[in-house]
Amino acid sequence: MGSGTRGYRDLQEHLDALAEAGLLHRIGEAIDKDAEMHPLVRWQFRGGIAEADRKAFLFTDITDGKGRKYDIPVAVGGLAASEAVYSIGMGVAVEDIAAKWERAIAAPVSPKEIDNAPCHEVVLTGADLQGEGGGLDALPIPVSTPGFDATPTLTATNVITRDPDTGGQNMGTYRAGLKAPDRLVVRMATRTGGAEGYLHWQKYKARGAEMPCAIVLGCPPYVAFMGPQKLPLGLDEMEVAGGLAGEPINMVKAKTIDLMVPAEAEVVIEGIIDPMVLEPEGPFGESHGHIALEEFNMPMRVTAITRKAKPVIPSYISQVTPSESSVIKRVAYEPLFVTHLRDGLGIRGVKGVSLHEPLTSLLRVTILTVETGMPKSEIWRALNGASAFKSDMSKIVIAVDDDIAPTNSDALLWAISYRSNPVDDMNILAHRGLGHGPKREHGTDEDGTLLIDATMKSPMPPLALPGKEYMEHAKDVWERLQLPPLRPEEPWHGYSLGDWHDRWDADAARAAKGEYLKNGAETLKRQQPDLVPETSVRDVEDGWD
Repeated sequence: MGSGTRGYRDLQEHLDALAEAGLLHRIGEAIDKDAEMHPLVRWQFRGGIAEADRKAFLFTDITDGKGRKYDIPVAVGGLAASEAVYSIGMGVAVEDIAAKWERAIAAPVSPKEIDNAPCHEVVLTGADLQGEGGGLDALPIPVSTPGFDATPTLTATNVITRDPDTGGQNMGTYRAGLKAPDRLVVRMATRTGGAEGYLHWQKYKARGAEMPCAIVLGCPPYVAFMGPQKLPLGLDEMEVAGGLAGEPINMVKAKTIDLMVPAEAEVVIEGIIDPMVLEPEGPFGESHGHIALEEFNMPMRVTAITRKAKPVIPSYISQVTPSESSVIKRVAYEPLFVTHLRDGLGIRGVKGVSLHEPLTSLLRVTILTVETGMPKSEIWRALNGASAFKSDMSKIVIAVDDDIAPTNSDALLWAISYRSNPVDDMNILAHRGLGHGPKREHGTDEDGTLLIDATMKSPMPPLALPGKEYMEHAKDVWERLQLPPLRPEEPWHGYSLGDWHDRWDADAARAAKGEYLKNGAETLKRQQPDLVPETSVRDVEDGWD
């Protein structure tokens, strides 16, 4: 057994780091976890607040709908309220996150078993798990979507199961709705490309055996990030977490089941899932932005709850995106797409991949930023490659030039409107899985994929906005006049798209200086007879090459 020494932060140390960085709201006023907590944080995502201004929330005075008080704080948005919050957990600047993920996947570090773990400071079993106010009912688990959700639900989970054939553990983020002090129902995605835990459940069912399961709350950030991350099946998440940390992650044997759990977790819920029985679960506000209606899922009998003496419980703000659950996925998924296209398929012209976040939950719209002038064959290889990367993502894939801001839907529609011909630049692929979304989106069990080449096929005239230097000067004037604060949206200045000539630069410079009469005197000399209106000067005059 190794010692419990470590160089990585646990959740509470991470929250302290957020506070030091000015990225944490501490709420000391009494807040109802059932009706107020998540709606309050929701306003940070639906109230016009820029991502750069979003912060984590730590609630320290918590009540429930019946007025009962809890002595365990709850953190909402603590891992990914924004890219800045996520970067604190990763220990690097935002621009270095992708590279750190790539290094961790390439150089994993095996975990280390210890025998004296913080998550075992308090151990509850037997009678402690029974009755109102005992077991799960003692934990301040919020209702995520008041008005629609049927129960408080564990959302910020790292759910651990073991493959009965290989003995390898998997860790994924799956919701779990509370049903009784000693029972909850776990939802593991059954769709293609869904939960590896579900594959384990199938194996236990085939054997007629019960499946041990540990639901971990409040892992160290490097570990917590593993749950929402979609690593290749069979890859050990704890080894990748060790790669992020640059050292082994401490693990400890669970008390009542044969699983290893993160030693520095805030709370661990141990239990048994009987694969021969299912129980209704939901409704619940899902990350695809619709309410998941009541369905049969996996009941889990709790055998123990272990925790720190003074834990903090995390809860993801999810549902309609943007949300914490979309940020935590986007920051990690996007570099994986780029790696797949550049390294896996050898497409060098891909400069970036952006997963559309607002309302579409990253799953439906994928934008590829490619180098201007990239060969058409390579653009279409990239479009097809992105659509095939994950079975439950990229229903619509759009390729754009690098002057288009992929996060600006108006700019995307502009590119589609003027840089694509539906006959030549769009293709529909059949036989795509439905992916993560409302079950009755349409009447079949398949979907399609739309690929759009919205790149420039030839040089185009400049964007019709004032030049950059004029817009920057005007912004200075705006601020001097103390007009309402600006939030510049790209594109905010004109720029060349290839179809332009230096001679027009000189004309424009004179016009901006009030010297347009000089331009008029020049064009007077260039009058021509016997031309059809709208004939280009470049078709008639010399010197335009």
